[in-house]
Amino acid sequence: MSQNLIAAVDLGSNSFRLQVGRVVGNQIFPLDSIKEPVRLAAGLGAGKRLDGASQLRGLDALARFGERLRGFGRDQVRAVATNTLRVAKNAPDFLVDAQAALGFPIEVIAGREEARLIYLGVAHTLPNPRTRQLVVDIGGGSTEFIIGSNFQPHQLESLYMGCVSYSLRFFPDGRVDKRRMKEAELAARNELQTIVQTYRESGWEEAVGSSGTAKAIADLLELNGLGQGDITREGLEQLRGLLLRSGDPARLALEGMRPDRVPVLPGGIAIMSAVFAEFDLERMTFSEGALRLGVLYDLLGRYHHDDLREATVGLFMQRYSVDRRQAARVSQTALGFLQQLEPACLDPEHVDSLFLIWAARLHEIGISVAHAGYHKHSAYILANADMPGFSRQDQARLARIVQAHRGKLERMQGESIEPRDWRLIFCLRLAAVLHRSRSGTPLPAMAVHVNGSVFQLEVDQAWLDDAPLTGAALADEQGHWAFLGMSLKVRQRRPAAGVR
Repeated sequence: MSQNLIAAVDLGSNSFRLQVGRVVGNQIFPLDSIKEPVRLAAGLGAGKRLDGASQLRGLDALARFGERLRGFGRDQVRAVATNTLRVAKNAPDFLVDAQAALGFPIEVIAGREEARLIYLGVAHTLPNPRTRQLVVDIGGGSTEFIIGSNFQPHQLESLYMGCVSYSLRFFPDGRVDKRRMKEAELAARNELQTIVQTYRESGWEEAVGSSGTAKAIADLLELNGLGQGDITREGLEQLRGLLLRSGDPARLALEGMRPDRVPVLPGGIAIMSAVFAEFDLERMTFSEGALRLGVLYDLLGRYHHDDLREATVGLFMQRYSVDRRQAARVSQTALGFLQQLEPACLDPEHVDSLFLIWAARLHEIGISVAHAGYHKHSAYILANADMPGFSRQDQARLARIVQAHRGKLERMQGESIEPRDWRLIFCLRLAAVLHRSRSGTPLPAMAVHVNGSVFQLEVDQAWLDDAPLTGAALADEQGHWAFLGMSLKVRQRRPAAGVR
């Protein structure tokens, strides 16, 4: 497989999509795309659990995507899941099967991260990205709103309303009348009230719609003589009127009415009508750019070593006034240990190296809340804050590593910690112990080894005899690891070149 090919998989609430692109410099040229109308959100029951039928539709689609992606490397594909898998209580179980079907990891992204990626995709399709845009993306389970310019988002929001969820909620039997449509529109306007004033104050020059609902409406307007490619207030009202007179979207005799769009059109029109009313819009252009294109360009940034996650970590260090010298000391020592345990981590782009460095840089952000139990505060922030570039799984992984970097390891027993992450935790805990004095004095040469569940530290005994506090802390560490049925052995070694 050519290394200049990359692919994005979007597990949306209405459709699953695959986009393959070819990288030429800083541009991506689309080569292939597949769309599967899975309607995953339709399978969410009252208990917010995905039913078997919707899961099967999703797995069948992902298996087909997996066939298309055979030969792609792991770093050439990024798969993201949105609102339905954010809220489904059995999403973790489904994701295990989904990843097996696709053959690649799947990230569940937060709403604002979805909005950021949507804007990235839209901005790369606009003729003049310097214009200040209001971007609206009505999905199956959520709707994203972004104001941005020059490829930089200024406002990002995700509201829990979508064409699938609203169609099921207000038009469950497919029947459409004035009362139901008014209820759906009022519900959407009520959601919009939480953001509309802030967005109006921020201002925009152009409104842009993206994704399936906007495309369906724009196409219906143009193909039926109700518009000329854009969505207008007048055209939208005419389409709404035709839908109400039909009483059922399945009876709409309109050009361009796709079968997969019929069940979700009422909810989509209700939300779009509410958007036009609350934002006082007269016209909205349509952009082919959407989440999957944004994922491709975000992947391209990592491909070119311009990783937004690095910028986010730097911003958090600044926001929470991290002691940068201490963070650097802990990062360097922890990474040195990991490279001894895992030679593959000598590659600075290895995912475990990156996560250990990020955890080391951010392990003390909780001190800004309180010093007592600061590791718990740090973990809470990392698990719950908006962190552009990081998926929910990424944030959960960082939070677990950081929470485990000090204190009683027995408290981590209920967490789902993978074997490889115990190695990261070992390296970070050991580095934090060794740099507890926050001194810039270099450490002596040390060596670490691992054999199954047994960690071993070799250190100069003379140095250890001269550092009784560190010796006591290492003895405590042995007790913490023993409680988990693991082992830490501290052994004397002769002075030699090693980790500093």
